[in-house]
Amino acid sequence: MLTIGKLSEATGVKVPTIRYYEQIALMPKPGRTGGNQRLYGREALERLSFVRHARDLGFPLEAIRELLSLSDQPDQTCDAADAIARRQLGAVKARIVRLLALQQELERMLDHSRGGLISDCRVIEVLGNHTLCREECRAGTVVSEH
Repeated sequence: MLTIGKLSEATGVKVPTIRYYEQIALMPKPGRTGGNQRLYGREALERLSFVRHARDLGFPLEAIRELLSLSDQPDQTCDAADAIARRQLGAVKARIVRLLALQQELERMLDHSRGGLISDCRVIEVLGNHTLCREECRAGTVVSEH
């Protein structure tokens, strides 16, 4: 049995995140000691490792919830899991397109930089005047990821 700290160390998931996953029922509520300390078994370790890997691949929590639900039905076909992975791949590809456009806009901004004083700074000028961006930037396809 593992304490929450040991589970955190074993999976690389921070303690507050483990507690959050329990609150949103992504992780089951753990057993407790007489002193009310959380205790986790092998299943919790495997489940949290699964969640961590899925998060590393960018899956949103709701997709992870679906995948976990599917993993509880081992006799079902893989179609639903494949569809979830395809959706995630599409989201990753769209993000790559946006990031490449962002890279190009930043490179263009720096390529046209004149240096010198802030009053002549192309970076400040472009950020202050959206019409100086390329069309993709003005159309909103170059967006930040939060």
